[in-house]
Amino acid sequence: MKKLFVGILALAAIYSCNNSTETKASDAKSTDPAAATTNTAPSAENEKAINLIAQSDCLTCHKVDEKTTGPAYRDVANKYENNDATVELLAKKVIAGGKGNWGEIPMTPHPNLSEADAKEMVKYVLSLRNK
Repeated sequence: MKKLFVGILALAAIYSCNNSTETKASDAKSTDPAAATTNTAPSAENEKAINLIAQSDCLTCHKVDEKTTGPAYRDVANKYENNDATVELLAKKVIAGGKGNWGEIPMTPHPNLSEADAKEMVKYVLSLRNK
């Protein structure tokens, strides 16, 4: 009986989390990393990166088009070339943390983030470059 109750609670929590994604259009722009993309569905590659970003603490300091504690993702994309060397460099910075490239406020290190996941996230950010 206890297992059934715990299972029902878990399903209710999952259901409520999935239904709490409704946001106002103005909120979506500032909090949803996918909000700045076109109205089409994100590619499978971008979707994975968007989910990784949403599950991390990245949106605490970064937004797509708005500078907060850290730079806007689009500003990062416009500063760096989108190539393998840059992806490697920025993925290592995401994992190790650092400061100085965007001011004196340090970026928190993310040592538990795998290099592969960090690279996916960086590739997505770099894909936001203004054309």
